[in-house]
Amino acid sequence: MNWQLLPQFAVTGLLAGGPIALMALGLVLIFKSSYIFNFAQGQMMLVGTLVTWWLAVPMELPLGLAIVLALLFSALLGLLIERLALRPLTGQPLLTIILMTLALGQTLQGLALLLFGGSQRNFPQLFSAANPYKIVTPLVFNERNITIILKQNLVWSFVVAILLVVLVALFFQFTRTGLALRAASEDHELAQGIGLRINRIFGISWALAGVVATTGGILLATASGLDLSLSIVVLAAFPAVLLGGLDSIPGVIAGGLLIGLSQGVVSASSVPIIRSAAEITPYVVLLLVLMVRPQGLFGAKRVERI
Repeated sequence: MNWQLLPQFAVTGLLAGGPIALMALGLVLIFKSSYIFNFAQGQMMLVGTLVTWWLAVPMELPLGLAIVLALLFSALLGLLIERLALRPLTGQPLLTIILMTLALGQTLQGLALLLFGGSQRNFPQLFSAANPYKIVTPLVFNERNITIILKQNLVWSFVVAILLVVLVALFFQFTRTGLALRAASEDHELAQGIGLRINRIFGISWALAGVVATTGGILLATASGLDLSLSIVVLAAFPAVLLGGLDSIPGVIAGGLLIGLSQGVVSASSVPIIRSAAEITPYVVLLLVLMVRPQGLFGAKRVERI
């Protein structure tokens, strides 16, 4: 382990966990309302981010207006997916619905390639990339204090991502719509029995998932650029959401931060073969945690009487 670089990599990985938590939030939103694991989340993120780039660069709209319009587009895309692709499958086996999300993901990926091409693009900067923050730690190595250098765009992307996760959690906790979403997640038939419109609730959850996906894509693209491989980044969100708990929004934050931290720590290794294993580290951490706590760190443990 390179002990001099370990604090730098650990903090950088922890900050990278913010956008991961945001991507995981989109998966939790849909699962909480419909018990569907959405394998098209990464492609929804890609399409929303590409639309943001198209509005801001070729169309030359102000970046703020481009983001607002792209978020509205993403909400509409989520509503259309739920209405046209998933609602007709109501009552069908769960595997059929999951396969539909896989098909949707491949369709969206193909449309992105067809309409925008596969070239790398420079995404407009939301936050300054200059003047990084410097933190002098009390840790000493070779008689010198270790200094941690943090890029502004990485720090502010983390702040925005965590704030959005907290806002969604407050929305679920303190609004009538959020209460309806939570009620539907407990029992669909019972929720219908008390007058809740399940189809409307499903549509809202997919619209929120689209907005969250696009926001996460924008935060990632402003730091590392934009191409079709952006959709693959959501693979890090899968272990994060399972680690925190499929039905837990606070677990999303814990899972995302833990995944980011573990990747950063492994990346600080001085052994090349260990350092190259950073990409599979989230799944190793997930395996170890689920062996001890199958429902995840914050997931509810459900007991059914037979």
